Amino acid sequence: RGTQIEKIKKKRGRDRDRETETERQRQRDRDRDRETETETERQRDRETERQKDRETETERQRDRDRDRKTERQRQRDRKTERQRDRDRETERQRDRDRETETDTERQRQRDRGRERQREKLRERHKETERERDRERNRETKRETERETERNRERDRERDRERNRERDRERQGHTDRERDRERERKRDRDGETEAERERQTERQRERQRDTERETERTSK
Repeated sequence: RGTQIEKIKKKRGRDRDRETETERQRQRDRDRDRETETETERQRDRETERQKDRETETERQRDRDRDRKTERQRQRDRKTERQRDRDRETERQRDRDRETETDTERQRQRDRGRERQREKLRERHKETERERDRERNRETKRETERETERNRERDRERDRERNRERDRERQGHTDRERDRERERKRDRDGETEAERERQTERQRERQRDTERETERTSK
């Protein structure tokens, strides 16, 4: 009986030992699991940290890229602005050149206008001179016609006088009267011829004056 009890005690002791070992094993398993979880968590944390680092570096790289892009854009903008400045200055220069050309053209137009005005005045003066010449020629022609008419009238008067002379002779005038009449006729004829020569000379002189004036005006 004592032995049986001892066996039972020993068995219970072994059972307790087994239970204790099992509990220890479980504890070790739990500790291992916790350690594993802790390591996993650490790895996860490290991976998270590395991911953050990568994201941070990526963001920095993006920032650098944006900065480079921004700088390139600024350079392009500055270059574009410089080109615009050059274009504006070129356009202003063209405007100044056009304004100068416009002023020059206006001056040329004014000069041409003044020259046309002078030419009109010269032409008007020439036309006035030509009209004067024509008027002088017309007056000379009228005077010639008048002189011709006077000569014709004198010729007709002579004819009438001759007719009267013939009539007087037919009517039987005395020889003395005929002689006196002939003498008067000779005097009148002499005066008429002298007057005709003087009129012809005056007409020639007027014609020469007209020709000289026409020649002077045409020069």
